[in-house]
Amino acid sequence: MILNGTGALVLEDGRVFVGNSYGATGVALGEAVFCTGMTGYQETLTDPSYHRQIVVQTAPQIGNTGWNDEDDESARIWVSGYVVRDPARTPSNWRSRRTLDEELSRQGVVGISGVDTRSLTRHLRERGAMRAGVFSGDALDEKSTMVEHVRSSPPMKGANLAHDVTTRRPYVVPAQGKTRFRVAALDLGIKSNTPRQMTQRGIEVHVLPAASTIDDLLAVEPDGVFLSNGPGDPQTQESAVALTREVLGREIPLFGICFGNQILGRALGLGTYKMRYGHRGLNIPVIDVETGKVAITAQNHGFALEGEPGQTFDSPFGTARISHYCPNDDTVEGVRCLDVPAFSVQYHPEAAAGPHDASPLFDEFLTLLEAR
Repeated sequence: MILNGTGALVLEDGRVFVGNSYGATGVALGEAVFCTGMTGYQETLTDPSYHRQIVVQTAPQIGNTGWNDEDDESARIWVSGYVVRDPARTPSNWRSRRTLDEELSRQGVVGISGVDTRSLTRHLRERGAMRAGVFSGDALDEKSTMVEHVRSSPPMKGANLAHDVTTRRPYVVPAQGKTRFRVAALDLGIKSNTPRQMTQRGIEVHVLPAASTIDDLLAVEPDGVFLSNGPGDPQTQESAVALTREVLGREIPLFGICFGNQILGRALGLGTYKMRYGHRGLNIPVIDVETGKVAITAQNHGFALEGEPGQTFDSPFGTARISHYCPNDDTVEGVRCLDVPAFSVQYHPEAAAGPHDASPLFDEFLTLLEAR
């Protein structure tokens, strides 16, 4: 029995990391993953792509800037659980309204602090992302019982999670200044900063539920279509893939990021696979095959498209190419259609928080809209 008043992170392979209760007390189940970002924890916690994941922060000190009311990427925290090493006792930032601990408690997110996150990260790199549970308070139990609880939870592979995080009804984000174009954005787990990036370029964004049909989309009379980021296994998204094929067949300009990259890839005939431990952080290099230019990018994905850097392949919509890749492991980071106006990237050009190297991709989408 682990002593009351502490917390425990229990992995499905039986490894246990003991620490202190942080945030809400109870039990949280999900896939344990690590994020290497040294900043932007508020954006990470509210990113819908982290739904049903227990996020381990590799940066040792978390919570220094507290929690504000401006930087949320959605209406709530989506992570299942949260693991940190050295939480700030007193935040210091002029925008801070409360501590991270208070916000986690307020939203019922079970966390744990005081964990050797360096050792934990090495373990996840070697063994791969896996099911886990954070236990604290009355939820603490015998190790065997907690391990069994973790092993009975659903895996990420095969998980259809977009329907959990999508908007329940369509809404519109108005363009800033004069409206130049109208874009239909399929919400698979969209982040707030993505429509904001488009509205800054004179685009009126109509955000649609993940289950939208081609008729729902065409009713908006869009000049272009956007496929958002989101959680879960892309192999479960047959509806989104079918919708994307309808869009490609009509040659409506299309742009996708992260989950949207995987949806476009599958619509073009590529397969997907679950990565060993994924890419999650703000400092991941990506190479543009055509130009050789390197961008430092923000990423959050545990699945990827099959393919080789620079590979050209035939699709039902003409020729397409693997346009970007990560030099760390040759993971596919982008797809471009050569005969229809569509492209996508695996990383996050809206980058909140994170580098801005990839933000010109929104301008490239604007160019596609102008050329239609």
